[in-house]
Amino acid sequence: MNDSAHTGSHTPSDEEVAMRLVPVWLAEATRNDAGAAERAVGEWERRALSAESARELADWVTARVTDTAFNTDKGPAPDAPARVSVSDKAAVHRWLAAHGHHV
Repeated sequence: MNDSAHTGSHTPSDEEVAMRLVPVWLAEATRNDAGAAERAVGEWERRALSAESARELADWVTARVTDTAFNTDKGPAPDAPARVSVSDKAAVHRWLAAHGHHV
């Protein structure tokens, strides 16, 4: 038995992490490049991201890691729309790989 069984904490699956973060990525993409975001939204709705969209998601999640040792003048702002930990980044990368994407 591990400690999480005693504390009731739940370690999210790679799928759960992706489901939490992809909408944040899509919202940010919409503000930056509406055309590309529209394509990515359609792909996401079909659960069939293109290689380009998968690469963009992998890059985005890597750039948005907020739980780091950086001080406030480096890295994403800690009050970003979603907290992204190093383990979240790894989960999204694993999720992409499980769906056939090379990241």
